[in-house]
Amino acid sequence: MSMRLTCDVVVVGAGMVGAACALYAARAGLDVIVVDRGPVAGGTTGAGEGNLLVSDKEPGPELELALLSGGLWSELAQELGERIEYELKGGVVVAATPDSLEALEKFATGQRAAGVGAVRVDGSQLHDLEPHLAPGLAGGVLYPQDAQVMPTLAAAHLVRASGARLLTGVTVTEVLRDTRGAVLGVRTDRAPGEIHAPHVVNAAGTWGGELAALAGVHLPVLPRRGFVLVTEPLPRLVRHKVYAADYVADVASDSAALQTSPVVEGTAAGPVLIGATRERVGFERELSLPALRALAAGATRLFPFLKRVHAMRTYLGFRPYMPDHLPAIGPDPRVPGLFHACGHEGAGIGLSTGTGQLIARVLTGRAPELDLAPFRPDRFPASDTEEAP
Repeated sequence: MSMRLTCDVVVVGAGMVGAACALYAARAGLDVIVVDRGPVAGGTTGAGEGNLLVSDKEPGPELELALLSGGLWSELAQELGERIEYELKGGVVVAATPDSLEALEKFATGQRAAGVGAVRVDGSQLHDLEPHLAPGLAGGVLYPQDAQVMPTLAAAHLVRASGARLLTGVTVTEVLRDTRGAVLGVRTDRAPGEIHAPHVVNAAGTWGGELAALAGVHLPVLPRRGFVLVTEPLPRLVRHKVYAADYVADVASDSAALQTSPVVEGTAAGPVLIGATRERVGFERELSLPALRALAAGATRLFPFLKRVHAMRTYLGFRPYMPDHLPAIGPDPRVPGLFHACGHEGAGIGLSTGTGQLIARVLTGRAPELDLAPFRPDRFPASDTEEAP
């Protein structure tokens, strides 16, 4: 005989977004159970760099969500800062040519109007910010609001701070619905068997489309693979998150082909993290030497000292890609009681807190701080499917 648990809301997914949904729902007074087929942060979150960025987002809904999230991260930093390795390090976006610098400045002008701090930096001033940068760069833009956390620590501490009941190693096999189609809870592959709740939050990340399908709805989430190189521990030689201006274009690209743009940042523990690659190859986990060589080459162009540094390991993750590059956040009108909080691509760590607060507000009948219309889960027609190569 199966066991049964009851609660107010089941959050499916114990990554960063699921952890934030659990935290803000619990703090809004709801009884929360978090379910994950693996460990906390065992999916995309554990393969992330922990970036909390505004620098790479153009004015619009995603930037508004990033600004909301940044404020919430600042509040959490007062509570959990050292435990989650929160660091308000700032970001520096660099341009190699005068034309690239002007394009970057035009992009930054629009961001400033939306509330982002963005300071133009001439080429002669770049080395005051980053002494080890390559010579000859045209200039860049400094983004003081960019920050970083250690993602696995952050997810674990947010789940713990929520007080939610946590079930790991438990796979959701069915979204239970009544005769009217409304959510009743979930069925799992092992104890507790069934969890009864009037609300289910899909925070399954790259696998959010699969969970949506269990509820009988279409959500076109696709995996976008990315690699990260990790160096041996070093003194703090890279002070900010530093990346080339073409990174923004790569993030916004719809191409399935391999794309690389150098992203370099130090960590509190010492190793330097080197990204970023993007390609849609399904859930293929095979090591890609062309991708890793491109990462190393791009990083050493920005910071020549890295030619003398050992790469200790590499890891990969699958970013939850959506066709319009916006996550699905909020109630699904097709299934009463089903909520989505997935599809954030590579920005899920940074956008998680705002997402969690928005979900909690709607769950408790309060007005969300942002207009959820751009994030509607049903904005894609059922025929809008894409196949990874």
